[in-house]
Amino acid sequence: MSHSLDASGIGQLAIRLGLLSEEQVRDLIIELDDKHAPAEDLVRRAERKSWLTPWQGGKLMKGDLDGYFLGGYRLLYKIASGSFGRVYRSDDPRTGQIVAVKVLRNKWTMDKQKVDLFMREGKLGMTIRHQNIVSVLAVSQDSKTGQFFIVMEFVEGGNLRDILQIRKRLEIDEALRILEECAAGLAYSYSRGLTHRDIKPTNILISAQGIAKLVDFGLAEISSGPVSGAIHIDRKVADDVAVDRTVDYAGLERATNQKAGDVRSDIYFLGSVLYECVTGYPLMPVTKDRQAKMQARRYQDVEDTLAKNGPDHGLPPPLMKLLEKMVAYDPTRRFQTPQALYEAIQLCRAELGGGAGMKVTRVPVGAKTLFAVESNEKLQAAFRDKFKEHDYRVLISIDPEQALKRYQQQPYHALIIDAGTVGPDGVKALNRVIREADSMNLDVGAVLILNEDQLEWAAQANEHKNAAVMVRPITMKKLLEQVYRLTPGHDDEGGEGESEE
Repeated sequence: MSHSLDASGIGQLAIRLGLLSEEQVRDLIIELDDKHAPAEDLVRRAERKSWLTPWQGGKLMKGDLDGYFLGGYRLLYKIASGSFGRVYRSDDPRTGQIVAVKVLRNKWTMDKQKVDLFMREGKLGMTIRHQNIVSVLAVSQDSKTGQFFIVMEFVEGGNLRDILQIRKRLEIDEALRILEECAAGLAYSYSRGLTHRDIKPTNILISAQGIAKLVDFGLAEISSGPVSGAIHIDRKVADDVAVDRTVDYAGLERATNQKAGDVRSDIYFLGSVLYECVTGYPLMPVTKDRQAKMQARRYQDVEDTLAKNGPDHGLPPPLMKLLEKMVAYDPTRRFQTPQALYEAIQLCRAELGGGAGMKVTRVPVGAKTLFAVESNEKLQAAFRDKFKEHDYRVLISIDPEQALKRYQQQPYHALIIDAGTVGPDGVKALNRVIREADSMNLDVGAVLILNEDQLEWAAQANEHKNAAVMVRPITMKKLLEQVYRLTPGHDDEGGEGESEE
């Protein structure tokens, strides 16, 4: 249809579809100086101005009348495609926020089991928030098209598979750092009762800042261990998806006589990823044959392959020792939890003289940030002014609950809660943030401010090496000194960072 349209006609179509505004089309027609110019001329000009993406322009030129919006989100272009769904870079026209929208393929929309699994993927994802896990923001069904979709955090960067195809292999410490961050994400999800079930290079995203993030917990399985807060699902459904989409996991667990959902399977396949990162070669033979993937020999041979080829690739003893424990055929010889793996990777980096040293604490990435819960406007202004002088990015709220919500979305470095002005909920909020930081393997310097008549509240505050209670009267200088003392990685004044609010 679009082939019969001229510039004016394609412009009107773009307006009707919500892709361009009337003002934008008018400007394009003026630039063309001919409303009867070829439709393609207008579309290409719109693309050069970034008013349309090439993906949108291509659909428009084909005469496609739908598929540009989903649940209020504007689809910009496709960034990934699989048998289960497609992922698009998208934005929210109301706010400009860039997101990734994962859409269930149309052929599965009439398959109740596939729809249930897809929706479960989104709902599980919304229960976990960690800087090394891609956040799921929403899961829904479009009212107009009936399509099911998941809205996720958009990670500017690429996946580990793409990086390896370009670079072939990574330096050992860089690979270990990436695996350390993956282990931190797994430890956090496991503390919530979830395992990943699809660890592979394409499901490890590396942001433009170099941060590793696990994506696609769609195969996440409820762990077999008793974990507080675990979500319960039908085991038969879980087994079906394991067989349907995670053949490698099913093959390993059948060979070793383990139930689906064993977190040690995630550790095993993370070891396979680490080996490929540092050698440039896969640890197991690459095959698309389902039957071959289910053969026990495929997994039994891994230890021999590592022992034979690891030294030939120059892998040092500490790294060999780490890999041997990660990919042991016998599950009881592997690391038993992601937390144990996380600590072992840190020790390995330390032994090899890598960047991690012997540190066992972690500092959030990004600008040095202080979150303050304070309802007094004069004190809010004082916090902003004083901490900005020392290169802190200052965030302030009057609601204690926002302290935890913000930390889950983007961990900050320091927290001040003035219970003297916000009340007893401030003590609860401080405790929750500290617990959340511990579960994420991060440190947050936390200060609780009390009035003299609130001293009994001090006993309700959890004791922690990075937390302290201060009782009025206090000076801003003393408060600043206390924050610096408690905040790991920022214990010397005048550190780097943004100072904007």
